[in-house]
Amino acid sequence: MNIFVGSLPYQLQEEDLRALFEPFGEVSSAKLIIDRETGRSKGFGFVEMADDEAAQAAIDALNKSEVSGRSIAVSQAEDKKSGGDRRGGGGGFNRGGGGGGFNRGGGGGYGGGRGGNDRGGDRWQ
Repeated sequence: MNIFVGSLPYQLQEEDLRALFEPFGEVSSAKLIIDRETGRSKGFGFVEMADDEAAQAAIDALNKSEVSGRSIAVSQAEDKKSGGDRRGGGGGFNRGGGGGGFNRGGGGGYGGGRGGNDRGGDRWQ
């Protein structure tokens, strides 16, 4: 089971994250998410445990527990495939443009059509 761990202290290392979960069972992997600009932890990560029962026991025990003065959030991670498109709408190319020519009112941009009052609608799905 893949487990999301949030609100982690920024100084926490991957070894520390692994050590939090090891008392509950075998930890397949422990990964902190690092900001590529600063090289520092973003304060959340993921732990993979082979045994689902052990993983659930870890979630139940560690959620809202305190680590280095911070109350951490621990839950089953959502499957990337079922999470849908989390990046949001809008075309990428020339996003803020005036939308000259064809499809002027649609907010312009390559693959646009989500501008104006049609924000987040299901029109293009």
